[in-house]
Amino acid sequence: MNATIATSVFGVFMAATVALGLLAMRGRRGGSGGGLAEWSVGGRSLGTVFIWVLMAGEGYTSFSYLGAAGWGYNYGAPVLYVVAYMSCGYAVGYVVGPMLWAYARKHGLVGITDMVAHRFGRPWLGALVAVLATVFLLPYIQLQITGMGVVVSTISYGAISLNWAYFIAFAVTTGFVVVSGLRGSAWVSVLKDVLVIATLGFLAFYVPLHYFDGYGPFLDRLVTEKSEWLTFPGHGDSGLGQAWFITTSFLNSLTVVIFPTTVAGYLGAKNADVLRRNAMLLPAYNVLLFVPMLLGMAALFVVPGLVGAESNLALFKLVVDSLPAWAVGVIGVAAALSSIVPMAVFMLVIGTMWGRSVLSLVPRWERRQKGAAQTVVVVAGVIALVLTYTAPNTLVRLSLISYEGMAQLLPMVLLGLMWRRLTLLGAMSGLVVGVGLVCGFVFTEHDPLWGVNAGIVALAANLVVALAVTYAGPRERDDRPDDDVLARDEIGTGEDGQEISGARAGTGH
Repeated sequence: MNATIATSVFGVFMAATVALGLLAMRGRRGGSGGGLAEWSVGGRSLGTVFIWVLMAGEGYTSFSYLGAAGWGYNYGAPVLYVVAYMSCGYAVGYVVGPMLWAYARKHGLVGITDMVAHRFGRPWLGALVAVLATVFLLPYIQLQITGMGVVVSTISYGAISLNWAYFIAFAVTTGFVVVSGLRGSAWVSVLKDVLVIATLGFLAFYVPLHYFDGYGPFLDRLVTEKSEWLTFPGHGDSGLGQAWFITTSFLNSLTVVIFPTTVAGYLGAKNADVLRRNAMLLPAYNVLLFVPMLLGMAALFVVPGLVGAESNLALFKLVVDSLPAWAVGVIGVAAALSSIVPMAVFMLVIGTMWGRSVLSLVPRWERRQKGAAQTVVVVAGVIALVLTYTAPNTLVRLSLISYEGMAQLLPMVLLGLMWRRLTLLGAMSGLVVGVGLVCGFVFTEHDPLWGVNAGIVALAANLVVALAVTYAGPRERDDRPDDDVLARDEIGTGEDGQEISGARAGTGH
């Protein structure tokens, strides 16, 4: 009976999710509204609320319910790096977001692959970055499929197998993102955020009261019996000390602003002021991240002895064991949507990068960029799903380098858009060195390296090589004016976005 009730609640909400995604595109299929820009960046017309929930959705993935609780259960204090880097990243995004938005709007661009291709005047460079970014993004799709599968199987009390749960995650996400694109993801994010705020707010009060008679007794036991979880480097021989925390927070706060999914959120805004307001509002949302972290540590006393992947179920074991089936179903829906929304954006971004920067180089696909992008979305989802079934460890290993590998694009993207002297050879040389070092450090299990995040060591080498090659080599000839090459944050935006050099806004390149 419990399985039937919880599964029914889940099924109703999944049907509503697909319907909401399809409804988002009503009246936007014809004319220019049906083009790649409408599908991939919402027609550059999303306001503060939609941008807020969409970008918050990237911070609240299945990790929020599974990984954050699992890290809290296994290590304790080091998990706070998530709150630190996201909050700092929003501060960096206050400056960087409007710059990237203005640059993309001025030149009719739809992603970072477009931006580097335009900046260096090499279409093939956009294709190269698209391939590299896809390698780093595919593991995130697989992780969201896995996370949602675990959630669905758990809240159904085992009635739905993991294999079927994985397929449901793929089918629901692909079903609406192919048709509705970024706008559909933003609409579904509203439903997701309502449920996330409601369920985490409820659990923040319910679990301590139900299991410990309040926060006082719970925190007293935590301090007395589990004090190791409250200080760095946390429980066990994790190596996640203060130096790792600082370097990881710093590296990730810079990387998140050029992450392709973040940039998709930036470019969906109707004007730069939306992004500035969003950067000020988003840190408040981070408060909710403390809930799964804290509940993960609460699970130490209620369900001790969880090891390996089982520790990621710390929060849901508290939920399933104590709440009625309908409540379990609702909380499961919130967690599932926290997988679906970011997974949809990851798939959409991969499709956009390939449709715009890779397949468009083939003459027969040049005029069918949206169709090509939608095809790639399905292909990327199928690849992630098949590897989830057949070789899950392949993408799990790739996920170890995802964020640190994406960080190696920072000099090419950010430095390149702000400093004209950076040459293509310098940027490429630094990228090769940085990615090579990240792979070497991670796959030889030297991360952390000397107590710090190995990715920041690789980024430092990347930057040194890029500058050295740039200064040692010849200057590149580019007759375009600075305004056509570099990004600028145009202060004093209007609601209609016409402040970007007037008539050239929104044109192609």
